[in-house]
Amino acid sequence: MSFVIIAASLAFLMFAAYRGFSVILVAPLAALGAVLLTEPAAVAPVFSGIFMEKMVVFVKLYFPVFLLGAVFGKVIELAGFSEAIVHAAIRYIGRSRANAVIVAVCALLTYGGVSLFVVVFAVYPFAAELYRQSNIPKRLMPGAIALGAFSFTMDSFPGTPQIQNIIPTNFFKTTAWAAPGLGIAGSLFIVIVGLAFLEWRRRAAMAKGEGYGTALVNEPERVVSRVLRHPLVAIAPLLLVGVANFAFTRAIPAWYGPTYTIAPDVLPGLHSPVTTTINSVLAIWSVEVALLLGILLVVATAFRELRDRFAAGTKAAVAGALLASVNTASEYGFGGVVATLPGFAAVIGTLGSIPNPLVKAAVSVSALAGMTGSASGGMSIALAAMSDLFVKGAQAAQISLEVLHRVVAMASGGMDTLPHNGAVITLLAVTGLTHRESYRDIFAITMIKTLAVFFVIGLYYSFGVV
Repeated sequence: MSFVIIAASLAFLMFAAYRGFSVILVAPLAALGAVLLTEPAAVAPVFSGIFMEKMVVFVKLYFPVFLLGAVFGKVIELAGFSEAIVHAAIRYIGRSRANAVIVAVCALLTYGGVSLFVVVFAVYPFAAELYRQSNIPKRLMPGAIALGAFSFTMDSFPGTPQIQNIIPTNFFKTTAWAAPGLGIAGSLFIVIVGLAFLEWRRRAAMAKGEGYGTALVNEPERVVSRVLRHPLVAIAPLLLVGVANFAFTRAIPAWYGPTYTIAPDVLPGLHSPVTTTINSVLAIWSVEVALLLGILLVVATAFRELRDRFAAGTKAAVAGALLASVNTASEYGFGGVVATLPGFAAVIGTLGSIPNPLVKAAVSVSALAGMTGSASGGMSIALAAMSDLFVKGAQAAQISLEVLHRVVAMASGGMDTLPHNGAVITLLAVTGLTHRESYRDIFAITMIKTLAVFFVIGLYYSFGVV
């Protein structure tokens, strides 16, 4: 019965998310409903002492990353840098390689720290124009955007500042650059197989005489030529974020040492010393400083374009960051509550029967990401409940925690893109397409991404690649 309660709670959360209800509202209801069926008297204490506690911890750690990432994406958009990057990619890669162009642009933007949701809005008008001129069916476009924005640069390629690559650092005391060899190998697998699939789909559709389509919904206005920024200027902030993130992961420990203590004689308002373990916040601090530098560079190089729209644009970015971070924090709180329930021991026992520690971590994270429809949410639930189990298993097998980090991060972005995933719903809404028209290609990318996790696990065991 205890396992049924957890299953029902997860099913309720999935169903509500699929129907479009806010996770901020539904996650505590699902968690407390499970507690009510287990021990009614514990509902209020669990809400205050576990759900809210976990939620606040998540916001404390990761909200600045969400906030700075959203602001950076917004100023990139307002400055016209996204348009310049897209046009440059088309010029240098070519219109005949429409899928490769879209994947390259999405990958560059997401690796630069731009939010996945911002990438969808920024790339769609140009992707539509490119598909229209190439007479490629529009229904295939979401698959290309998903491959570029929702896959390898989200959690596989080393150093990516996306939150899915940052969350494991707090649990495993690693950095965003963990296991670079495996990350690059997994990324190549996803790109090669993903592009091969998209090209096969494109050729099959065009062989049947299917064109771009008619009577389409939410079609963007035709792109009007105008003076754009030089592509090197537009790319510079994205490159700066990546380089600065890499540099600060090495510079911060040199500045602070293993720990840093603020004593009451420095800040008289303190009642006792405050000590920070640098490794526990290293990746977060590095990404935050890198994004801040990227924002300042955009403002410095495009002040005229931003001057009149900066206030309104950043308000929208802040609102988006608040919603995204609190959504994920609610799922984190849900995971904290579920982990205390009796039935969760049965779940852990089932997953614990998987002998291989990397496969165990991959299956656990991927399953929970699929259940919640969120890579960061599913990973947060799994790590909040099972990170100690993953670490002990890896250490017992003499597996580096960097390898565990990369496997967990990649697994989070596998089965997360089921139909109720927020990014999928946004992508289809923006492009004016439906699940029936375009989800088949998104699901194929989901399966390729999931296979990539087991590909890198096999690579590690076969050749010791880290």
